[in-house]
Amino acid sequence: IIKYRMSLVRGKQLIKIDDLDNPFVEKLQDISLASKAIDSEATFGKRPTGALLTEDSMPHGPSAVIEKFDIDAVRWDKQLEKTYYDTDLKASEAVLNLHNKDVPFTAMQKAFSVGAFGTKNKRKLVPTRWSITACDTTLADQFLKEVRKFEKIDTYRVYEFGSLNNYYVIILTPTEWQYEWYEAFIKIIGKEEIIFSDYETNGGKKEYSRVGGCYYTAKMAVLDSLFKEKKQAGLLVLREAYEGYVPLGVFNVRENMKEAMKKSYKEFETLKDAMLYCGSKLKIPVKKYVKQGTLLNEMLHTKQTTLDQYFK
Repeated sequence: IIKYRMSLVRGKQLIKIDDLDNPFVEKLQDISLASKAIDSEATFGKRPTGALLTEDSMPHGPSAVIEKFDIDAVRWDKQLEKTYYDTDLKASEAVLNLHNKDVPFTAMQKAFSVGAFGTKNKRKLVPTRWSITACDTTLADQFLKEVRKFEKIDTYRVYEFGSLNNYYVIILTPTEWQYEWYEAFIKIIGKEEIIFSDYETNGGKKEYSRVGGCYYTAKMAVLDSLFKEKKQAGLLVLREAYEGYVPLGVFNVRENMKEAMKKSYKEFETLKDAMLYCGSKLKIPVKKYVKQGTLLNEMLHTKQTTLDQYFK
């Protein structure tokens, strides 16, 4: 994956976010709405430079300003084309409709980014990072509206998945919806162990998450699974990234979470038993996560005070 990303040359042009009639933007829309990959040819004013590979940023190939850009003839995806020409349809409604028709998330997100969705006078270019979070949030909010209506699960469930020097533990709790995300970076930069976290109660989250897009994509993936099962639960996610980890973008988290939710889960009668099991799989002691977080801390030390001896 890293080798592939580093081999890609990135073209750049400075364009106003509402300049959708720009020929360069129109070609980007053609590429994003295409039913299959197409060939393109770019001419650069200078030799592309600036390839990047570090421990704390996504790998990128070299880039340069594009002087000329040509693409082959394009046939648009029928669902995306229909959405593009519906200028009375809000962007959020477009995302929901396309998801219900099994259009891949990446296809929706790319079309969203190039201003292909929304009512006629409100369409704009959206940075990739923001378009991903917008699609994740739109889907998650809709799933949550329905999930709140379902019966709660009746045991603690633990799902697991690991790939590309990442390990995920997903804990569903027999409660109303609430959510806490943890991510720990172990010896990524030097010998440090760093934990970040964020959470929301049943009322949802109003401000942008301090841990970024991973928070929203993980939430969306699990709510999608709960929606399909017609169940409600609380959610705790503990992610550990180990030595050798390279940031590969939010998509990596989304796909890992989806894979985890497809697998069989382990059931526990108490949160204590669930956390003791998780502690046997994680490299960082559970008590460090408890100290860092909010919801997990409250669940262990307020609702089940007898667990203090295990997780202080």
